[in-house]
Amino acid sequence: MRAIHISSHDGPEAIEVVDIPEPEGGDAVVIDVHASGVTFPEVLQSRGKYQISPPMPFVPGSEVAGVVRSAPAGSGFAAGDRVCAFPGLGGFAEVVAADPSCVFPLPDSLSFVQGASVPMNVLTVHFALAHRGRMQPGETVLVHGAGGGIGIAATQFAAAHGNRVIAVASTEEKRELALRAGASDAISPEGFKDTAKELTDGRGVDLVVDPVGGDRFTDSLRALGQEGRILVIGFTAGEIPTVKVNRLLLGNKSAVGVGWGEYWMSNPGYLQKQWAEVEPLLAAGKLDPLVGAEFPLERAAEALQLMDGRGAVGKIVLTHGR
Repeated sequence: MRAIHISSHDGPEAIEVVDIPEPEGGDAVVIDVHASGVTFPEVLQSRGKYQISPPMPFVPGSEVAGVVRSAPAGSGFAAGDRVCAFPGLGGFAEVVAADPSCVFPLPDSLSFVQGASVPMNVLTVHFALAHRGRMQPGETVLVHGAGGGIGIAATQFAAAHGNRVIAVASTEEKRELALRAGASDAISPEGFKDTAKELTDGRGVDLVVDPVGGDRFTDSLRALGQEGRILVIGFTAGEIPTVKVNRLLLGNKSAVGVGWGEYWMSNPGYLQKQWAEVEPLLAAGKLDPLVGAEFPLERAAEALQLMDGRGAVGKIVLTHGR
C-alpha cells in the first residue's frame, strides 16, 4: 500500500511517499482509508518535537475515515461499515488497523472527508469544554485560532450548547469562516483583550480556548471575567507561555490543562462515552466540519507545510482517490 514515512527530523518537506506492507488485523479493525485528517502534531513529529515520537521510519496520521475491511468478533463493527477512527499513528496510508475502542460509526450525513476531520478536533474540544472547562449554557467563550480545525470545532461545540462565541482569527477570511461556524463575533488578535471587554460590557469572558499559546496568554487571562477559565490546549505559535500566578488570584481565575490523549489512555471506555455525546450533534449538523483544503496522499508534504505556515483556513485533509 502507499503510505507516508517520516524518516528524518528535517521538517514537513522531508517526508516520503513509500510502498509498505498492509497492516495485519488480529484484534484490530482494518479500515480501507478514504481520507486522513492533518493535525499540528504531525508537523511537530516531522521535526522530532512532539511528545509521541516513534522510532523512524514511521507512518504518521492520527485520524481517518473509511470503510471497514474486517473486524474482530465482538467489536461492534463489520465489513462495509462507514467509520472514522483515531489510530494515533499510521493514518497517512491507504489501509490502517485501529483498536476497536478508537473506531466510531460515521453518521450518513457526513462525507469521508468530513469524517476524517472529526476525531482529533471534536473529541479534544468535547474534553476541553465539557469536561475540563465545565462549560455551562449562557456563557461567553473566546476562541483563539478560530479559523483552524480546533477553533472551528470549539466554536461549533460552544454555540451548539447555547453559548456566545467571540472568535479570534488572524485574517478576514478566517474570521468569516468563524462566523459561518456559529461565532457571534469575529475579531483580530490585535487588541483582542480590549475588544472582548467591550463586547461583554466590561465583564470579561467566561472561558478562553487557547490552542495557540505564545504572547497572547497574558492578555487572555486579562480578558477573563470573575471565575473565568483559560483552557491550555496547545502551542501552535511555538512559544510555551509562563503565567504569574497572582493573575489567577485576581478575579479567582483558573488556567486549566487539557491533555485529552493522556486522559483517555488512562480511562478505558472514555472515547466511546465521548462519541455517544457528540454523535447526535454530528448527525444533526450542529457539528459540521468545515474543510478548507484537500490534498492527495502523495502531496502530504504540501499539506503539512500549509499547516506549518498557519495558512490553513478550515481543516486540511488528505484524500486517497477511492
